[in-house]
Amino acid sequence: MNKLLLSIVFIFGLQTSLAQPLFLVTQEEMQESNKAPIRFTAKSAPEKDAPIIEVLTPVIAGAISSPTPIKMVFQANAPSNVKPDTFKVLYGTFEIDITKRITGKTPVTEQGLQVAQAELPKGRHKLLISVQDTNGRVGNKVIEFEIK
Repeated sequence: MNKLLLSIVFIFGLQTSLAQPLFLVTQEEMQESNKAPIRFTAKSAPEKDAPIIEVLTPVIAGAISSPTPIKMVFQANAPSNVKPDTFKVLYGTFEIDITKRITGKTPVTEQGLQVAQAELPKGRHKLLISVQDTNGRVGNKVIEFEIK
């Protein structure tokens, strides 16, 4: 009986932690980032044969509500592979490193990552995403969107 009860409590706790949203940034981080002047950065061409980062969800072109699922896929050019431990996400104008907020809740694989529910405050957001392949080439992706 006790083993059954412990199993039920463990499973319920696991389901509860999986259902809770992942808080990517705070309201204060978003506000400070949006108030900061835009930094000028040099435009450069993507590195030849660097990994490609594709954001499948949320659909950035449309209205996004929070919490929202996130699904990213990575594509490396053969014979190289994506190195999951090089995955990095920087947030906003100040480029706050939020990588551990994500990797602490979901695994990053050579194929990508998936977050069931990511919580973001209402407002404008900018993410700078990067990942490296086994040949040292770095793929980058900048996404900007608004949570309504």
